[in-house]
Amino acid sequence: MRPVVPGIVALLVVTAVAFTACGKSRQEQQSETIQKSADELQKGAEGAASGLADPVSVKELIALLPAPAGWQRERPTGERLTAPVHFADAMVRLMKGDATVTAKITDSALNQVLVEALAILMASHHERGSSREYEKAVTVGDAPGFEKWDSKTKSGNLTVMVNKRFIVEIDGSGIDDPKVLHEILDKIDLRKLADLK
Repeated sequence: MRPVVPGIVALLVVTAVAFTACGKSRQEQQSETIQKSADELQKGAEGAASGLADPVSVKELIALLPAPAGWQRERPTGERLTAPVHFADAMVRLMKGDATVTAKITDSALNQVLVEALAILMASHHERGSSREYEKAVTVGDAPGFEKWDSKTKSGNLTVMVNKRFIVEIDGSGIDDPKVLHEILDKIDLRKLADLK
C-alpha cells in the first residue's frame, strides 16, 4: 500500500482551483477551509506517527506468501519504508492457465491512516449485490475482511485485516469461482502473521 497524502493534496488543489471564479469573499472563505483541512490532515498524520511500530522485515512477509500446488509462482517482491510513511509489504503473482492471482501482505506498522478506511468498511457489515456481482463484509477465522466478485469478468478481491495491523489482499482475474481467493488465502498462516512484531 502506498502513501495516500499526495492524492489528498491533489484533491485540495483541485478544490482550490474550482473556486477561483467565485467572488473574493467566497474565495477567501474557501481558502481558509482548505487551509484548515490541510492543517487537520497534518495533525492527524503527526498523531498517527506517534503510535507507530517498526515495520517487520520484507523477508518475514515473503516467507508467509502462498505457494499453492499446481500454480506457477513468480519471484516475490517487497519493500520496507520508515519515512515519511511506516510500512512494509510483500507480494507474489500466481498463474494457472488463464487465471492470475496476486497475493499481497502489508504491515501497516499500526499507522491508522493506512487502516482506518478499511476497518470502517469491514465493521459496517456493508453488503451489495446483483445476479452478476457482489461485495460484502466477511470473516476469515478471527480476521475481519471484505470480498468482491464479478462473475462476468471472472475477477474478485478478498482482503482481510490481521491483528488490526496486517492487511492481506488476494486479487484474482480469470478465475471461475471466488472460492479460489479463499483457497489461496488458506495457504497463508494468519496466526503466524498475527504474531510478527
